[in-house]
Amino acid sequence: MSTIDRHQPGSFCWVELGTTDQAAAKSFYTSLFGWGVTDNPMGGPGGVYSMFNLGGRNTAGGYTLMPDMIAQRIPPHWMVYIAVDSADDTAAKVTAAGGKVMGGPFDVMTYGRMAVLQDPTGAVFSIWQAKSHPGTQVAGEPGAFCWADLSTPDVAGAKRFYEAVFPWHLAPGEKDPSGYLHIKNGDHFIGGVPPAGYRDPKTPPRWLLYFQVASSDASTAKAKELGARVYIEPMSMEGVGRWSVVADPQGAVFALFEAPHHA
Repeated sequence: MSTIDRHQPGSFCWVELGTTDQAAAKSFYTSLFGWGVTDNPMGGPGGVYSMFNLGGRNTAGGYTLMPDMIAQRIPPHWMVYIAVDSADDTAAKVTAAGGKVMGGPFDVMTYGRMAVLQDPTGAVFSIWQAKSHPGTQVAGEPGAFCWADLSTPDVAGAKRFYEAVFPWHLAPGEKDPSGYLHIKNGDHFIGGVPPAGYRDPKTPPRWLLYFQVASSDASTAKAKELGARVYIEPMSMEGVGRWSVVADPQGAVFALFEAPHHA
């Protein structure tokens, strides 16, 4: 396990669930990942923001989708946040690179400043300029966020956009003929972009978040018992790991990732 006190610009720094049944989601994720949860007042009357944790260190957030979001047919989903030095400057870069500012930039009390953005291919993500809330504080253990893949029909367009906005380099692996692009932020590999031919053309472009588990098979089976829908049964890639793709009972899609075991 490693603890995180500050995220470098360009790193994935927070993950957040928007759901239609917050109580059910809390029950599902605390059972699946062993997360603790603390509810904090948010916005209007009765609104709460659920802060999930592992061993007391923040790992994810969750909230109930607002009526206007439901009216816009925004489904339950996991949102990924990217760390930036300036939310305002980054939002301007997004616009200049052909993306859209969907919300913000705005302050989240004393915690930080954020914006909700959409890349030119249609995938939505958020940016976070940390103040008192640095983001996820734990990595490298079961239940922690560990990776994100961008599903898009326009890989070349996505590469141009993200390299223009963030300090990222997107490139294929040296010995990987699949066409999968690895996202490197500084010295760290943080995610990837699968070839467009691998995606379901009926699904909108989006970021898929991966959570580390001790056993992909066991966690997938447990998720199913808790009411999840399995989209991709556990599968392995030599030297990479074993993973599955599931949707929680409300429909938010995510992946379960088991790192390779070394003797």
